[in-house]
Amino acid sequence: MINRKKFLKIGTLGLSSLFAPAAFTHARTISNLNPKATEDALSAAPKQSRTKQQSLTFGIIADLHYDLMHDGDRRAQLFIDAINKEQPDFIISLGDFCMPKPANTKLMTIWAQFKGKKHYVLGNHDTDGGFTKQQALTFWGAEKPYYSFDDKGLHFVVLDGNEKDPNNKVEGYPRTIGQEQLHWLKQDLQQTKLRTVIFCHQGLENTMSGIDNGMQVRYLLEQINTESGFNKVILVLTGHHHLNYHNEINGIHYVQINSSSYYWAGETFESKAFDETFYKNHGILKRTLVYKDPIWALVSIGKKDITIRGTETVMAGVPLNQTGIDVYKDVYPISSKIDSRHLTYSPKK
Repeated sequence: MINRKKFLKIGTLGLSSLFAPAAFTHARTISNLNPKATEDALSAAPKQSRTKQQSLTFGIIADLHYDLMHDGDRRAQLFIDAINKEQPDFIISLGDFCMPKPANTKLMTIWAQFKGKKHYVLGNHDTDGGFTKQQALTFWGAEKPYYSFDDKGLHFVVLDGNEKDPNNKVEGYPRTIGQEQLHWLKQDLQQTKLRTVIFCHQGLENTMSGIDNGMQVRYLLEQINTESGFNKVILVLTGHHHLNYHNEINGIHYVQINSSSYYWAGETFESKAFDETFYKNHGILKRTLVYKDPIWALVSIGKKDITIRGTETVMAGVPLNQTGIDVYKDVYPISSKIDSRHLTYSPKK
């Protein structure tokens, strides 16, 4: 039997055939100042401590799975078209975006139609086909598997949830945040005075194939908030699970952003959404519930609240209630939507 992991490992290509689009540039604050201003800024208190938080909006999409979808170009284009009308401060892919192979340069061309800042989270399937993390990052125009950045008085952290734990072998793909990264995360959060949003591919609070040491990471975030005397870390956004839910744990919001493309129904599931000719060309999709249209969200962060404007569609071909699947098989109900939400967080005392 062909399992999901084998199905998803599509198209192995040699290193010499890789094509890397031009790297995007990150906004830099001090480097744009004149030399005198730079000297003054470096000798004074950290600039972020004086930066006022402003309202900020970003577009977010998870689990496009461009390599699997029969209409990946259409899905990507619809997202970019909608985002270009909104003009958010940046966009971010939450992982399982695409493998770094030449055939996928068309996706990067579509992505480049958004002229603003772009960020990427590494997903477990972005390195299928024998590719490395660095190859995926280079292909997208990203720099590091985990890093942080500031924007409009807010701090953002991108985590790499695809590390191996040398002392604990997990089933399937690696899904640990290693000790070196944890040490970096603690230092990074201690150094900023800004409200913080965390991005990670796998859920930190989902025990079904989520981050293996998710409790350890969550406790670190909670410790940071306690040490800071206010809710510094306010929001964690994840993908990977192809579900739609929200948890608030000890004052931190954890929001799962549903896949833009499909729900994995299992190796024994046989979809009837398309005809047999279709499944001959797209065999893996027979094991999925394909969303008719792509879904994504816009996230806006104000001084006291977080607004998520989600989108929704229907299942392609066959309505969900006629698929015969248990919609609670992964605890949280299967759906083809991202809920709109209004969340609040405690102001500084």
